[in-house]
Amino acid sequence: MDPLAQFQVKTLFPLKFLGIDISITNSSAYMILITFLVLLFFKWGLRHLSLVPSRWQSAAELPVYLLEKMVQEVNGVQGGPFVPMICSAFFFVFLGNVLGLFPYAFTITGQLIVNLTLALILFVFATAVGLYRQGVGYMRIFFPKDVPWVIAPVLVPIEVISYISRPVSLSVRLFVNMLAGHSMMKIIGTFVIMMGPLGIVPMVLNVIFTGFELFIAFLQAYVFSILSCIYLNDALQGH
Repeated sequence: MDPLAQFQVKTLFPLKFLGIDISITNSSAYMILITFLVLLFFKWGLRHLSLVPSRWQSAAELPVYLLEKMVQEVNGVQGGPFVPMICSAFFFVFLGNVLGLFPYAFTITGQLIVNLTLALILFVFATAVGLYRQGVGYMRIFFPKDVPWVIAPVLVPIEVISYISRPVSLSVRLFVNMLAGHSMMKIIGTFVIMMGPLGIVPMVLNVIFTGFELFIAFLQAYVFSILSCIYLNDALQGH
């Protein structure tokens, strides 16, 4: 069994509009599902707000509170308006990672184009915020103050390459981790079937590895979010 088959994008409902292919694929279907699950989770958890929160209310408020605290630690009070964006990115990546752990499920974060699109949205947004708040002065991130002009020909190209590579590094890191981890689970699962009665050994190993992958799913979502905050910090405060 091909361990990479689980990452293949397949058309579920072929659709065309004005000659443009807008078919519903397993990838887009899972994005819609993730959006629905997030909305349902918060709608259900916050349906009865109380000063003494219920379990569901606590479950809905706690991750948002922790993410808000993370944004404020990195960006200060200026980061407040951007908490919803960071929360949205975190839940999208986290659920995209977790849903892929289920048998026969599709891992949207195992698609480089999905990760790159999300990273580019955050990157362009952060750049727009930087230009809006600092104007031309935002370009100082490529050549900070008090740096000798003599090293400008070397420093500026390095800083520009480093800056435009941010969405690439964000997306590739997530893509590689999901591709490697979920492929390994598939390979171990294949051994469980092939080894018959002796498959108990790889099965136990796969259960342990699943727990590890669940941790990685959270960790990668956290890393994606906190790096987004760090990149946003340049836009808010500069060098």
